[in-house]
Amino acid sequence: MNPDYVSDIRAAADVVRKGGIILYPTDTVWGIGCDATDSAAVKRVFEIKRRADAKALITLVGSIAQLERTADGIADVAYQLIEFSDRPVTIVYDRPLPAARIAPELVAEDGTIAVRVTSEEFSAGLCNALRRPLVSTSANISGQPAPACFAEISPEIIEAVDYVCLSRRAEAPGAGVRPSSIIRLSEDGLFRIIRQ
Repeated sequence: MNPDYVSDIRAAADVVRKGGIILYPTDTVWGIGCDATDSAAVKRVFEIKRRADAKALITLVGSIAQLERTADGIADVAYQLIEFSDRPVTIVYDRPLPAARIAPELVAEDGTIAVRVTSEEFSAGLCNALRRPLVSTSANISGQPAPACFAEISPEIIEAVDYVCLSRRAEAPGAGVRPSSIIRLSEDGLFRIIRQ
C-alpha cells in the first residue's frame, strides 16, 4: 500500500467507527461515506446530499470476502462480472445477509442491496481497515454533477462532513472518470443493466 495512505486511512476509519461522515476518494468519483451498519450515520448522509431516502445508496466493500459477508444469494456470474468488467461495477443483489446488520436505509423497497467491490488502493484499504462495509455516494448535492476530482467538490459538502481525506486531493479530473455501471443480478443468474 502507498505509505502516504496509511495514516489517512487510520484517521478516516477512526471517524467512521465513531459514527462520523467522511469525504474520500474511491474507484470512481469522490464519495461521501459512513459505516454501512450505522443507521444514524446513513441518515446524515441523506441529509447532506438532500436526497430522498427512498433512493438507496451504494455499499462499498474492499474484497470478495467482504462481499460474501454482506450480500446474500450471490450468483456465480457475479464473480465474473466483478473480475472481467473493464470499469467499476455495482451489483444489485436480492438481499443483504442478516448477519451483516446493514442499515435499513441502504436496503431498497424491494429488499435488494447495491454493493461494489473496489480494487482501488485507498478505498479498498479503508474498507479492509474498517472490516465492515462503507457507504459510497457521490460527493454532491443530489441532482448536481458528481465531482471527478477533489477540486470540484462544493464547499457546502466539505463543511458538512466530519473528516476530509488528504489522499489524492491534488489529482486533476481524469479523462473518463464517471460513476460505476450498475447491474441488477438475481440469485438465479439473470441480470439487467440499470446504468451503463
